[in-house]
Order: sequence, then structure tokens, then C-alpha cells
Amino acid sequence: MAEQTITTRRLGANGPEVSAIGFGAWAIGGPASREGKPIGWGEVDDDESVAAIHAALDAGVTLIDTANVYGAGHSERVVARALNGRRDEVVIATKFGNLIDEDKREAIGRDASPESIKEQCDGSLSRLQTDVIDLYQFHIGDYPLEQAGEVRDALEGLVADGKIKAYGWSTDDPERAAFFAEGEHCAAIQQSFSIVNGNADTLAVAERAGLASIVRGPLSMGLLTGKMNRQTTFSDTDVRHGWDWSGDQGRRLDALDKIRTILTEDGRTLAQGALGWLLARSSAFVPIPGIRTVAQAQDNAGVLTAGPLSDDQVSRIATALAEPV
Repeated sequence: MAEQTITTRRLGANGPEVSAIGFGAWAIGGPASREGKPIGWGEVDDDESVAAIHAALDAGVTLIDTANVYGAGHSERVVARALNGRRDEVVIATKFGNLIDEDKREAIGRDASPESIKEQCDGSLSRLQTDVIDLYQFHIGDYPLEQAGEVRDALEGLVADGKIKAYGWSTDDPERAAFFAEGEHCAAIQQSFSIVNGNADTLAVAERAGLASIVRGPLSMGLLTGKMNRQTTFSDTDVRHGWDWSGDQGRRLDALDKIRTILTEDGRTLAQGALGWLLARSSAFVPIPGIRTVAQAQDNAGVLTAGPLSDDQVSRIATALAEPV
């Protein structure tokens, strides 16, 4: 049997080569809140989370994306546990901007002052049990543009100090993305994108600048896996609690119904089809689907060998989605 090729992408023009999808570690953070509202994905089993990371690595995934606020520090600690003895196998991306209370499992504010950025970086380095963060991403997507220069300068300082290798901004705004893209060590813009949503202008910024476009929500928070319907409910510790199926989520289910046959016609699962569409949409895209279980890790990683959808599939999907419901 011929050896299967793992699809890869590069984090920025001069950055490391990574697997074409990463491991999104928001969901393994467990419950957390901001002002009494859930910002996590419900209860988790840390042993299963560690096993899921190991399964992803064994399947060829080499990028893990987390944040200090995921589980109020818990996600970073679980990632560190999973990478004990395997740190050199992966690129670690984490984020800053949200202040956390680990004991109370709460996000308690936001701060992007140079002093706080340094403190937050040291906190993430400690929780991740690593000497350097490969990609450090600004996690306040609507931060005032007129103040972003100070943030970017602080990140360049962290590069000079050897604490981070590169940085990026998690924002859907093309103007903010373009500003950060001018930074010497900016490697990525993280944005929300999937078959059913996305900002092409923000993607275009990353493509022009030779940056990676890391995709959060590539499976529309699980909706594109085909495992939800209008009767699906979530626990009160899940950020998806209270989804209105008569609104955007319902419309996205309708869109999925129109294309599910195309996504799965070559033997892919729906998740692999949705991720394959993103890989076909842009060579800058590096989707980071949220993963909590070994089964999810193995399913998502299947797209690394399946590769992007064909031009014909992409064309037929576009036609199907253009048709009225």
C-alpha cells in the first residue's frame, strides 16, 4: 500500500510547517464563566482530553491552539500534561488579553497594557510548562485600532526576549488584521470561517501578507458534524446553551442539508468534508476544530490524508448554497 501523504500548511512566510488542521483546545478547558454566563463547553474528562491530544498527535496533527481564558487556565494545564515528553512534536499557539481567576474559573476582565501582556505571557508559559510559545495571539478582536500599536510593540518585545516566536491577532476585522500584518514577527490572523459563514476580506489580508489564516469555528461549533438538529439542547455550563434554532443555527442546518451529499460522496465524514472545503477554499487556511474525545480527534485528522475537496465539489457546493431554501 502506498504511503499516505499528510497535508501541511505553513504558519507565515517564514514560520514552521504544521499539519493542515490543528487541535482546538477551547472545549477541553471545561466550565468557566464571564459575568455569570458560560464561556466553556460543559464538563470534561481530563483523562479523555489527554488521550484525545495523544490521538491527534499520533494521527499527524502538529498544531495545538489554546488560550489562557479557556477554562480559566485549565486548558493550558491539560495541554501541558498531554505534551509531557512530546513538546518537540508540536507547535503551541495560545492567546492573551483576558484576565482570569483560576480558582473561581472566571474571566474577570480584559487588559492589553504592555505590563499585563508580559504577566499574561509568563502565566501561560508556566501553565504550559514550556520555555517558549510558538504563536502568541491577541484575543480581543474589537480592541481599539488606535491602541493596537502598543500591543504589537509589546509582542515584538516578547519575541526579542525569547518568550514567543511569533504572534497574531484573533479578529474578524480586516482593518485590524492588516495593521498587525505589518508587524515583523506577525505570522497569523485567526478568524471565524466555515462553509456557512466567514469574512473573505479578512482572509484576503492574510493571503496578501503571506500569513496563515487560522480558522476558529471551522465546524460551526459542532453544527457541521451532522450530530445536531432543532431539538438539540446544551447544558447550562455550555457556551451554546440557549442557541436559537429559529435563527442563524437553523439556517445553517438548512444549508448543511443542501450539501451533505457532496461533502460525503467520496467516503468522508461530514466533519472531514467541511474541513476539506476550507482547505480547498484557501491555502492560507489552517482550521482548528474543537476536539474533546479520541473519536473526534481521529475523525478530524482524517482530512490530513483525504486532503482538500476537489474543484468540482467546491463548485457544486457553491451552486447548491446559492439556491433558495
